Amino acid sequence: MIVQLKIWGPSALGRLFTRSPDWKLKLFTEGYELIVSSKAYQGNLVDLERLQITAGTFWATLNIPLPVGGAASLDGIPNAEAKMLAQAVALAVRKIRVAELIKNFEESMQPVLRWVSGVRGACKAQLNSKGWLTQEFKDAQSNLKPQGLAELLSVPEFVKHLDAQSQPLKDAVSLWKKKFGEVADGINEKHLAREIQEFKSFFEQVEKSPLTEEQAKAVVCFDNRVLLVASAGSGKTSTMVAKAGYALKKGYFDADKILLLAFNKDAAAELRERIKVRLEPLGLPADRVVAKTFHAFGLDVIGAATGKRPSVASWLESGQDLEVLLELVDDLKDRDVAFRTNWDLFRVVFGQDLPKFGKEHESPDSWDRERKTEGFWTLNGEVVKSRGEQLIANWLFYNGVQYQYEAAYPVETANAQHRQYKPDFYLPDIDAYLEHWGVDRSGEPPPEFKGYKEEMAWKRKLHAEHGTTLLETTMADLWSGKAFRYLTEELTRLGVTLDPNPDRPAKGRKPIENPRLARTFRAFLTHAKSNRLSVTALRQRLDAGVAGQFHFRHQIFLELFEKVWAAWEEKLKADRCIDFEDMLGLAANCVESGQWQSPYELVMVDEFQDVSQSRARLVASLLKAPGRCLFAVGDDWQSINRFAGSDLDVMTDFEAKFGSAVTLKLETTFRCPQSLCDISSSFVQKNPKQLRKRVRSAKPDVEQPVRIIRVDDETKIQAAVAKRIQELANEYGAPGKPRRIYVLGRYRKEREYLSIGIADSRVQVEFVTAHSSKGLEADHVIVPRMTSETLGFPSRIEDDPVLQLAMPGGDSFEDAEERRLFYVALTRARTSVTLITLAHKESSFIAELVKDNQLEVLNLDGEDDSSRVCSVCGKGFMVQRTGPYGQFLGCSRFPKCRHKEKIHLTVLPTHEYPATGKGAKRRPAR
Repeated sequence: MIVQLKIWGPSALGRLFTRSPDWKLKLFTEGYELIVSSKAYQGNLVDLERLQITAGTFWATLNIPLPVGGAASLDGIPNAEAKMLAQAVALAVRKIRVAELIKNFEESMQPVLRWVSGVRGACKAQLNSKGWLTQEFKDAQSNLKPQGLAELLSVPEFVKHLDAQSQPLKDAVSLWKKKFGEVADGINEKHLAREIQEFKSFFEQVEKSPLTEEQAKAVVCFDNRVLLVASAGSGKTSTMVAKAGYALKKGYFDADKILLLAFNKDAAAELRERIKVRLEPLGLPADRVVAKTFHAFGLDVIGAATGKRPSVASWLESGQDLEVLLELVDDLKDRDVAFRTNWDLFRVVFGQDLPKFGKEHESPDSWDRERKTEGFWTLNGEVVKSRGEQLIANWLFYNGVQYQYEAAYPVETANAQHRQYKPDFYLPDIDAYLEHWGVDRSGEPPPEFKGYKEEMAWKRKLHAEHGTTLLETTMADLWSGKAFRYLTEELTRLGVTLDPNPDRPAKGRKPIENPRLARTFRAFLTHAKSNRLSVTALRQRLDAGVAGQFHFRHQIFLELFEKVWAAWEEKLKADRCIDFEDMLGLAANCVESGQWQSPYELVMVDEFQDVSQSRARLVASLLKAPGRCLFAVGDDWQSINRFAGSDLDVMTDFEAKFGSAVTLKLETTFRCPQSLCDISSSFVQKNPKQLRKRVRSAKPDVEQPVRIIRVDDETKIQAAVAKRIQELANEYGAPGKPRRIYVLGRYRKEREYLSIGIADSRVQVEFVTAHSSKGLEADHVIVPRMTSETLGFPSRIEDDPVLQLAMPGGDSFEDAEERRLFYVALTRARTSVTLITLAHKESSFIAELVKDNQLEVLNLDGEDDSSRVCSVCGKGFMVQRTGPYGQFLGCSRFPKCRHKEKIHLTVLPTHEYPATGKGAKRRPAR
């Protein structure tokens, strides 16, 4: 039945003032009639959706579409009436639309029902065939999801009508309304719980020890990309073996479609052996599972794709790359005078980078016994106050310029405001002085250097008043190289003949050896090739300040590197060989271009924290085809092979390289006690770039997981090691199965601290380096030289910031690699760790452990004191001093840190530098 709703038209005044013709608009339930000057038009009500109303001062203008085409413009209707008309039209049209929706309800639901039916079947088939609703599967099903229902569900009448339908239909709509990814995750969780229970016997028998719940979850999860972050001693290899076995048992992958990649022959052989030993007794075809090194796999790919297997240089295969690189350097030095000069200059003077501005006084590496102050050891044997002064002293020494450090100015200057003036350097051959100012490019010192500019002005005034020659350099001048050009010109002008000599006998610290510097160049070359960076790109990164402010140093490095790289490539070409980086790149090219089609559907990668960018590229190329799965296992906390090309970014920024991923964690360790886990975990996670995890121990805890021993002379380190070994032997009581002890050195030369002829049957002692200890474990670990020296722990040359130029991702956190290496050292221990340090040369890591964990320190005699880290600077130790008013505690870093405290209750011993505590027990609060 057609019902007239209302008649609309102009008011009398409206017609009068707008001169509008007489018109009427009649609305019915499904249509309308417009009469203008006795002429009538009829149309569908829904056509009035295009009605336009423009409000005026008093009356509105209507623009009404006509059924014959065009539109009528009508005036004179009051604004309020026009607004009511618009509302009436909207309401009437909505009723018509809703009626149509209800009428077409079943038809509207068909796409949803078909999708829901299809997705349920697809989920069942996917779980049966591949054991997981993968990200790829979720994306595909989400893309098939019909659109438009959301608009319908916004209509209350439609929802009311839906509520009256059958439960299956309502369930289908409910499923459609949810994000399918979340639905799939719920299905996966139920599947996971069911599989863990159903295959409980398998998980208990597949390895020597039953799998933990964490391990079992990692085994069952077969998403396209899975990153397993495995704590030290958490059983990652067992997880990989079990996953291969589970995949075969369930039939998700054929054995020859499974590829395991490892980093060296031993690791690959271990995987093959473990898979064979553990899976063959279960009746699984373990012999067909492929386990190879990256290098062997890459060569196979190239050979299969091109028909010609390339040769990796024999000297690379045998680990002689550093030796060959040194030969290339020697040849360049013989042929190229500029190269020889820059190489020697870099090795002797610029081997270490400069710290961030304002940090030049931090992390001293030596102690001046006469002056009772710490600082930085020069080639000439002095201990200077800052790294900038050390650099200048070494440059002077290298060039044969005689100098005296902080000799008293010949004029008495001490007064109520100033001490006796001691210029940084006195140059006796030309009777001149050299002051090095700690200011930046703007001539400003760090904010904490209070009164520094006034001191600069005072010193300059002294030289001007007394007519003494003053040479000046700044930190900014060191960064740019201007300081060295300036010194060369000024010293020459004043009569000094520079005599650069890299072989001049050094009374102090020794220059960096050629092999050690070559190691840095080798690492840089690996990363540059792995990241496919040209010399031009490296220069651009240098100019962008990627490696820090010491542009001059890094520029010299790049100039040297360009020639070393060219010689390297010429050597490979002459030998008709390629290197590992070339091989990995060629293999990736073969896969990416389609020359070689990968048959592998499941790729598992061990020690993923050590993957280089070139290895990551090869792995990614294997995953391009649909249905491919990657299971990457590693511990970013143990990424310690940057020198060999590893790039932590591959793991910590996993999704950027491999796409959306599931991250799982093995946080239960079977190695270290909980207290040692807590100390080591807290320490390594100071770097915000490390992935977060909470390591839990399955072992009983111990009272003293870390013991710190400080000796006052390095000649006593060997005795400290021997004494600690004997103490550990005595703790074991009667002979039985001997306990293993590692003396774990940062460098091979620290082997000398392990006494020859330890003949106690209760212990077995072995020396290993921190790097070679990866993957090993012992009952106890002794780290014999935790010092702040250049070749200390942390090392001041291994973590060279220049590597950032070749690593676009990079890790700029201070001592990042060394921090991880120390974490590896700590976590080799099944029971406890002993750290031996040297008075006045304590490693910053020691200070950090003591401060953060309230650890005590022992001296060699086992004396128990209350030494602690300075509460102000956090780097020095509080030591007893004597002043005009008696004894007090002062920071060992004085004068850099002037913090002092009164001595309360406990009177400290009078030895020069106190020790602390019983082993590594937590120090009681005072």
